[in-house]
Amino acid sequence: MTRLLALLGLIFITACTNPNDLDEAPAYLGNFQLGHNVVVAPNLTKGPASREASQEEWVAAVTEAMTDRFTRYQGSKLYHLGVSIEGYVLAVPGVPIVASPKSALILHVTAWDDAAGKKLNPEPHMVTVVESISGATFLGSGLTQSKEVQLQNLSRNAAKQIETWLVRQNQKFGWFEDDGVPASKKSDDELTRTAPGADETPAAGEAAARVETGDAPLTPAEQATAAVEIIEEPDVAPRVIE
Repeated sequence: MTRLLALLGLIFITACTNPNDLDEAPAYLGNFQLGHNVVVAPNLTKGPASREASQEEWVAAVTEAMTDRFTRYQGSKLYHLGVSIEGYVLAVPGVPIVASPKSALILHVTAWDDAAGKKLNPEPHMVTVVESISGATFLGSGLTQSKEVQLQNLSRNAAKQIETWLVRQNQKFGWFEDDGVPASKKSDDELTRTAPGADETPAAGEAAARVETGDAPLTPAEQATAAVEIIEEPDVAPRVIE
């Protein structure tokens, strides 16, 4: 527990990936379909300078965020995701600039292949999430957001970071490819043929450079890589606490 508290105190410079993309086509993830979405918090630890949030609140928020993000995938093979929430900080109001704490979340995630009946990662993968530096949180979200908003934003960021990790694993190790060949070693044509719904929908996602120009979307191979590399800050509407 001491080590976890120390980690919570040291991760506040970590960037967050953009979670506000649920209305866009999902990143390429092979033949993935979410099976069981299991979120637990048996060892939940509250970090320093934090508001209180119960295990039930965290489990509900992270479960919802995971469901929203991963039920978009319509592959034909089931994969289960297990998440253990380990520690958190929900920033309290502080003195601007001098002592303005940031919100953070630490969790472990394990992916399971249903057909093979085994874990894809023998050791849990640790994910650390920190609130983004934006107009709404520059002085600390404790000053501008309610506990519920902080909790929801961290949960959404966590689900996005888990997705990014899974995309990376599929790129490197072919976790969700039927033939087990890493996506990075396949041609664009091979990925297009094997992507669920490939005959009905264009390749998922666009690169940051193409978002602004309106150029054609990335090929599946390019898009899978871009999903790992593009880092943006979420645009969170401020909520002032009276």
